[in-house]
Amino acid sequence: MEKPDLSGAYALNGAEDCRHLYADWAETYDHDFAATMAYRLPGEVATAFLKSNPPKGAVLDVGAGTGLLAAALRGMGFDDPIDGVDLSADMLERAGRKGDYRSLIVADITRPLPMKPRYAGIVSSGTFTHGHVGPEGLDALLEVALPGARVVLSVNQAVWDGKGFAASFDAFGAKISKLSLDAVAIYGEAAKTTDPTHADDRALLVSFQIS
Repeated sequence: MEKPDLSGAYALNGAEDCRHLYADWAETYDHDFAATMAYRLPGEVATAFLKSNPPKGAVLDVGAGTGLLAAALRGMGFDDPIDGVDLSADMLERAGRKGDYRSLIVADITRPLPMKPRYAGIVSSGTFTHGHVGPEGLDALLEVALPGARVVLSVNQAVWDGKGFAASFDAFGAKISKLSLDAVAIYGEAAKTTDPTHADDRALLVSFQIS
């Protein structure tokens, strides 16, 4: 069996592919990927979310994986409840060991989520990218957000251009406000040695408020 890597993750095709890859990767993901690639994106999303003066209340971490974004939020002093949702039960099991979440939910965000509107904030790092989730995953997030909720999510820049995210956000119209886009590097300097092919990948931090 080939060792899971970023190229394999970008080439995923459908939910079952995702489950299989992340089942194999869950135990080593933090070291083999996040550490060796100097993965900056969870910290960038956490910083942007806290800078946006989000309302107090529970936050949903979408595509929570092994919990890197929740750990970044906690490290910056965020102490409200965080729930995590992810397609991979194996990744969430790893995240649960870290103690940063109130609850963890296995679900597909391209379908209606199994919770009522309850979140004052929604964050996501690395989920809207090649081989994972496109703009079809946005509707479910609006359904579980409270009015006034603040949302910060990353979208791989090439996916934004190639999958029609701009049109999807335009279609939300008055459902959202204060939309902003900021380009950031996904990886740090170490990635140039670890994986030169993807070292310069960039993401857009998409911030907005639910009306």
